[in-house]
Amino acid sequence: MSLPYYDAEAVAAALPFERTMRAIEDALRTDIDPEADGPRLFADAPDGEFLLMPAQSARFAGLKALTMAPNNPARGLEKIQGVYVLYSSDTLAPVAIMEGSSLTAIRTPAVAISAVRQLAALAAPGDELPESPRVLVFGVGTQGRSSILATRAAFPTATFEVIGRRPERVEALRRDLAEQGIGIAHREDVDAAVAEADILVLATTAATPLFDGSLVKSNAIVAAIGTHGYDAREVDDTLVARADIVVEGRASAQRENGNLHTYFTEADWQERPPASVRDLARGEVSRRAGHPALYTGVGMSWEDLVCATVVFEEGTPSH
Repeated sequence: MSLPYYDAEAVAAALPFERTMRAIEDALRTDIDPEADGPRLFADAPDGEFLLMPAQSARFAGLKALTMAPNNPARGLEKIQGVYVLYSSDTLAPVAIMEGSSLTAIRTPAVAISAVRQLAALAAPGDELPESPRVLVFGVGTQGRSSILATRAAFPTATFEVIGRRPERVEALRRDLAEQGIGIAHREDVDAAVAEADILVLATTAATPLFDGSLVKSNAIVAAIGTHGYDAREVDDTLVARADIVVEGRASAQRENGNLHTYFTEADWQERPPASVRDLARGEVSRRAGHPALYTGVGMSWEDLVCATVVFEEGTPSH
């Protein structure tokens, strides 16, 4: 059997952020239910870990098989690598293979910024974002970079500031984005930057909250996308208590989201669960006046399947 293969360049070419966000929103309105996603499967690997992420829809099913090798960055290699296998839901025969980590780099910010854009459209009168929103991004790695590109697609007149721990990586990102016509400014005063931001994107591996949630403006929108697991979080309970919250899926958030773990009780999850991106796409979410909004995600398998479907149906194989 000879299957078409889509390398990282082919995946990226098929998935410009505007197209990806539209595909995600369309899928959530039709046949994708995040609550049907099964849990991710972890297994030991030599000097690292395997991560398997299966998903299914009416036409296609898929499996992302990743490896996480903590020692790779010191070797000049990516920490996360892997492949995506797309199957026909009718026959369960494989129909395509794709480079896997590039899907992650695109779908994570695409889901988040799609949610941010929809939440911005739901702002109460007087709470609307300015025409040129001020965007603050924590993290200057792959997800930070991709988040800036996704935000630029959704908010073309936005201005960007970043907070990063390593000046050389900030400078490398600045040069990279300058070649694409996007300027970024480096901020060192975290409190002042947070208080001034209209949109905050958190794309870090933080174990503890990045800032005091009381500093966030009452009409700001925060997207926390960098962590998963109860032992890691990017926002505090102060922000969670203030915000209108949207998650990818309620079951996955209850199972893995450290940002919500200490605030939401078992009774909350059963009786007053947060809205999901499916609710958002279907017009079933509203926002309160004078409250910030928080989207917080951990990464789900259905997102990869939606993106892989677009690549297969609209992209050009590498070979």
